[in-house]
Amino acid sequence: MHIPFADVIQLLHRCTFGALATHSRAQPGYPFATVLPFVPDHQHRPVFLISGLAEHTRNIRDNPRASFLVFEPGAEDVQTGARLTIVGEMAPISPDPALRARFLRYRPDAERLLELGDFAFFYLEPRQLRYIGGFGQMGWVEAPTPPAAMCLDAADESMLLSQTPSALPKDIKLLGIDPLGADLSSGPKRIRCPWPGAPLAPNMLEDMLAKLPEVLASS
Repeated sequence: MHIPFADVIQLLHRCTFGALATHSRAQPGYPFATVLPFVPDHQHRPVFLISGLAEHTRNIRDNPRASFLVFEPGAEDVQTGARLTIVGEMAPISPDPALRARFLRYRPDAERLLELGDFAFFYLEPRQLRYIGGFGQMGWVEAPTPPAAMCLDAADESMLLSQTPSALPKDIKLLGIDPLGADLSSGPKRIRCPWPGAPLAPNMLEDMLAKLPEVLASS
């Protein structure tokens, strides 16, 4: 069946961690799964900050092919909640200042990991996506990457973040923004606020940002 890419993106942005499966070096022929936090980049790809000493990092350097599973946060029954498997290749990256700043907004605790010098950024380049939204709503997504209309470049995001409305509650922090919604945090809790009628054209996002407190109140 047809799976809307917007459903994939909204689920990905609601999640803070997932299970990464790599090809085991220690046990050749077997998969090795581990739990990792991640941050979606401006193209909605999972970005990770991982130690060079970690078993999964050693596996990736030998064989970059991997899969990453995310699932509906707080679902009482994981078999009825939404979940997404991304099949692709892990690759090391040297993030530009915008991506690094975005990552640290989402994961401020990563600052101390970067000081250790052993941690490096990787991202998962999708090849195939398998989405299950519930009973009767499942299938492979037609394309592995989202349409350009669902992405926002770093410069536009930075401009919009600088205009965070003063009416936003003091305990709410705006982490990221894109044509489908906004990511916020309230203490340790991550909140995804979809825009009504998304995706929106980038030139409409400034107007939506002014309405963010209203959207947040209804979420």
